Amino acid sequence: MSRFLCSRMQALAPYTPGEQPSDRKYIKLNTNESPFPPTEKALRAVAEAAENLQLYPALDGGKLRGAIAESLGVSYDEVIVTNGSDEVLNLCFRAFCSPESPAAFADITYGFYPVFAGYNCVPYEIVPLKEDFTLDSRDYIGINKTVFIANPNAPTGIFLPVSEIEEIVKSNPDNVVVVDEAYIDFGGESCVPLVKKYKNLVVTQTFSKSRSMAGARLGFGIACPELINDLYRLIYSTNPYNLSRLNMAAGLAAVEDSDYTRRNCAEIAKTREDFSRKLKSFGFEVLPSLANFVFAKKEGASGRMLYDRLRAEGILVRRFDSPRISDWLRITIGSRKDMNTLAEKLRLITENLL
Repeated sequence: MSRFLCSRMQALAPYTPGEQPSDRKYIKLNTNESPFPPTEKALRAVAEAAENLQLYPALDGGKLRGAIAESLGVSYDEVIVTNGSDEVLNLCFRAFCSPESPAAFADITYGFYPVFAGYNCVPYEIVPLKEDFTLDSRDYIGINKTVFIANPNAPTGIFLPVSEIEEIVKSNPDNVVVVDEAYIDFGGESCVPLVKKYKNLVVTQTFSKSRSMAGARLGFGIACPELINDLYRLIYSTNPYNLSRLNMAAGLAAVEDSDYTRRNCAEIAKTREDFSRKLKSFGFEVLPSLANFVFAKKEGASGRMLYDRLRAEGILVRRFDSPRISDWLRITIGSRKDMNTLAEKLRLITENLL
């Protein structure tokens, strides 16, 4: 780093994204991308929007914001549209956390949470998951901190029932609770209906996973109008044109073609269950996932070894260095063909360990 970097940023530990190599062609199952392309309606909409790139885009999400609201049964002023759900999460750390209201989140969860906390100079408490990697909602009851919960959780894929999240929200009336639903479309129940009931709840979702738009960088948040106004206040103070015409056009087309998204999610969920059964038949432990990935390990096989062997075979999965999960692999659910190829590779690798 240069000598000009301010002292508060020198200690910042950046987020480490999934590997994006270009040295060869891989079966890429490490960043939870969809195996399906975007809806053709989105591709056509992008081409049409490109004809007006000389004009600034809408300031507040425009038609896309209204379409999201209608699809979720909320009002226009209960939605914020952002450059990926990471943007709304970062805004929440900036808007709702402080020394008087520090953040709280699990030890094993989305790796950007501690980064956002550090970037925004927010103190935070790490709350360990239980031994089986489930989140104990009692750990957050009356915690009096700004709570961040990924549901389903990443990288475990485990889903926390909405009733338990509601108890957390209810017990912390003076703090905001943020529920990160990046993977909600693959089997879980959304907390969005609770927004009508509680003024201290923010729910975030993304177009990256279920809507096949990781490259578009598009997300959104749902909350009461007062919280949404708080978040837009920050956007208008930093980057008011946070969305391009292209990603808004693609997003609107995706929302309007919801049947395409539902079919793809159903297929991914079925492939997830079939792949999980195969792994279990090979002696892997597989956590119960409601996301578009599985979290698995094989007793007697190090996560590093499995990761390296698969990479050498042209297959990328995700592995983390955190001691509690260093032997676990997070495996994105890809196409049937890719999952069958991976399953066979894992079978051969682990059989040779016997």
